[in-house]
Amino acid sequence: MNFSANFHATTLLTLLLISAGCSVGPNYKRPVAAAPPAFKEPPPVNFKEAEAAGWKQSEPGDAYSKGRWWELYNDTALNALEEQVNVSNQNVLQAEAQYREAKAAISVARAALSPVATTAPAATFAGGAPATGSSSSSSGSRKSFTLPVNVSREPDLCGNIHRTVAASAANAQSLAANVGNARLLYQAELAQDYFGLHGNDGEAELLTRTEASYKEYVTLTGNRVSAGVASDLDVAQAETQLYAIQSQLMDLGVERAALEHAIAILIGKAPADLTIPPVTLSTLPPPVPVGVPSELLERRPDIASAERQVAAANEQIGIAIAAFYPNLSLTGGGGLESTSLAKWFTWPSRFWSVGAQLADTLFDAGRRRGVVTEQQAAYDATVAAYRETVLTAMQQVEDNLAALRILAGEADKVQQTVQAARRALDISSAQYRAGTVDYLAVITAQATLLTADATAITLLTRRLSASVLLIEGLGGGWNVSQFPK
Repeated sequence: MNFSANFHATTLLTLLLISAGCSVGPNYKRPVAAAPPAFKEPPPVNFKEAEAAGWKQSEPGDAYSKGRWWELYNDTALNALEEQVNVSNQNVLQAEAQYREAKAAISVARAALSPVATTAPAATFAGGAPATGSSSSSSGSRKSFTLPVNVSREPDLCGNIHRTVAASAANAQSLAANVGNARLLYQAELAQDYFGLHGNDGEAELLTRTEASYKEYVTLTGNRVSAGVASDLDVAQAETQLYAIQSQLMDLGVERAALEHAIAILIGKAPADLTIPPVTLSTLPPPVPVGVPSELLERRPDIASAERQVAAANEQIGIAIAAFYPNLSLTGGGGLESTSLAKWFTWPSRFWSVGAQLADTLFDAGRRRGVVTEQQAAYDATVAAYRETVLTAMQQVEDNLAALRILAGEADKVQQTVQAARRALDISSAQYRAGTVDYLAVITAQATLLTADATAITLLTRRLSASVLLIEGLGGGWNVSQFPK
């Protein structure tokens, strides 16, 4: 049979074998996850506070839908810090590198669908006496020049290569979602630290004002002792309060320094390279578009990442099942071979070969069946992890919707408490100056007002933190449309 007949026969056999191929294993279906029609907690409303508090309500724009959710707070300093998380946070950069690694793995897996061509040119020179018993009596050198080209390919008869590519793609998408999740996580952590730091500044400002007031009372009690209308006990009590406030004011510096250092690390800087000026909080939690629970499946990067892991695990089952079927290897080769360099690149020096090999495992003591069972169990585990991630997301949103609702009502009561405590202090101070009450009444009123004012600052910080956690729980504007194709 000549070359043309051999070639056509091999090609026909190959096409028949490839056409008989099929993809084995389960087709992927997205797991069903619990998603009620609405959240238990009502969405947050536009909060209205007493204008005397000096707070301002921010207005939401389209930044949220673009992932720049921090712009809802209308704070230019916060905006500048958040922008640095994307480019300088080392954990985010690590997640991005892992995604690039997984993306490159897709190309590696896809390469198995294409033929592999190799060559190994060789020139051999040999010499010496003829072997014993040889009919030739002459000695001399022997030369051989070879230029082979070999082509091989394994047709994807059972779809295991395509499934490997699909699994690699799903894994890359999962890691791409992890990048989004890392950004959201550290952006939210920065915002919480930022509001905590300025909440600390608010407490420091309150204690500074209180310190000035207490100094006035130390002077007042001292003057009353000098006038003989009060005892030195009043001075000692006033000084005790003053020194306690001063020590609390110093202690706030420890927490502020730690928060500032944490923010520096989140933006990829050494703590020595960042200084954030003191600012008193004046922003209320902004209104956040909540939507319905089912949207979390598309808006949460951690949920999307978990779902892609399920898809990758499903492909691994198909790959394991494909091991029960034979493998076909197609090979072909050709080239030039001659004993003369001058005749190396001539038509008579040509050679070729084609072939096909079908390999199958006859006995493996249940290994392949065990691998299939193993991959099915791994798939079930990823489904459970996916559903748990969905439930945890629902909980995070509900928790922070409840926190915003309850803390808003508590803030109203605290403002009433502040007003009543300030009025009580004014009355008790006037009565003390008039000599109708002792200094204990003033001390009690001062302590009550200080506690109420501090609670108001803490509540505002907690509400802002809850709003950040709500935004994080809703995905921060991320969407599965950002998945790489």
